[in-house]
Amino acid sequence: MSFLYNIFVSLLIFGMKIFSWFNDKTKKGVEGRKQSLNKLKTAFLPSDKVIWMHAASLGEYEQGLPVLEKLKEKFPAHKILVTFFSPSGYENIVKKKHIADVICYLPFDKKSTIKEFISQFDAELFFTVKYDYWYHLLAELKQKGTKTYVISALFYERQAFFTSYGKWFVKQLKTNVDWFFHQTEVSFALAKSIGLNHSSVTGDTRFDRVKQLRMRDNYVEFISEFIGDHQAVVFGSSWQAEEKIAITISRMNVDLRLIIAPHDMKRVAHLKQSFPDALLYSEIKNSQPANLNSQVLIIDSIGLLSKLYSYADVAVVGGGFHDAGLHNILEAATFGVPVIFGNHYRKNPEADGLIAAEGGRSFREEYAAADFVLFLLNNEEELNEMSDNTRKFVGEKPDATNLIIQKILS
Repeated sequence: MSFLYNIFVSLLIFGMKIFSWFNDKTKKGVEGRKQSLNKLKTAFLPSDKVIWMHAASLGEYEQGLPVLEKLKEKFPAHKILVTFFSPSGYENIVKKKHIADVICYLPFDKKSTIKEFISQFDAELFFTVKYDYWYHLLAELKQKGTKTYVISALFYERQAFFTSYGKWFVKQLKTNVDWFFHQTEVSFALAKSIGLNHSSVTGDTRFDRVKQLRMRDNYVEFISEFIGDHQAVVFGSSWQAEEKIAITISRMNVDLRLIIAPHDMKRVAHLKQSFPDALLYSEIKNSQPANLNSQVLIIDSIGLLSKLYSYADVAVVGGGFHDAGLHNILEAATFGVPVIFGNHYRKNPEADGLIAAEGGRSFREEYAAADFVLFLLNNEEELNEMSDNTRKFVGEKPDATNLIIQKILS
């Protein structure tokens, strides 16, 4: 089976190189991997003790960061390495302030490449987040004696591990991973069903991170003035479907204030066409106008969304109306904001949890989501009850980070 795995990796590399000719995001990943080894050689000595976190993309990085920060507190002399598979994760983090000594792409999982990469430092502790597993990486870390963990692990029935051809990789996980820290009881039970007994349920570390958002200063300039005495709906990481919801709501209730933060800044021009009278955040910040009397504010600046949710009466979070996948709903939920989203969220157990707690609602059709938002805003009792449910849903979650750290240090 290792022979077939190597063929798969070779095909993956070939496919990404071909696709990179037509896709800038893929090209960044392919080209970025060529720099990874040199980054290590520049920053690390072979004798350096390193704590290494791997995250497939940005969402997994956010899950892993609370654990990484705690480990850095416990081992301040250790150096920190963060690797990504996806350019979306790497590009968003490498430009920001972070605690890592090196941030780079994880090399493709070829035995010789991985061996050379790991030989540049002493990986004392490694953890991957959620479900990004690579055979040669885990095998080489095991051979080096590195303690290896999976945090916020999430197993689901459609994974290859639960097929006949996936049994080979399950054996590698049994041998090469020291402990699995599961997000959910379902994930824990599925792992045990295939013999991965070295595990425990600790919860989702993202809850620890979003709880911290409540404690910081969430002020965003001009937002209170824009909202005034009106109710406000924040559309976070919106795609076309969420924009349709905003259009419907704007026509049905002109007294509302809508704040739209698109997933892609390229959609700002389209939003301006849909809402000709909308304000652009960059313009009001630069010109500081006395009159902010508009129904819609388009956020054409990066890094404000998690703070904007603190101003919302209701949040509509993007990505759930198509296969791109639901974006982060917890950043809104932590402020006790009812969260509305589409029904494509198979890999987001927190969405099921929020729905079960009656703090969130999922819809197949945009018009139904718009109708429900308007219903909530016109019914104070239901709005307050849903807000309370949302706040409790986040607040009652265990401190996953401390549970993980206790086990690692035991």
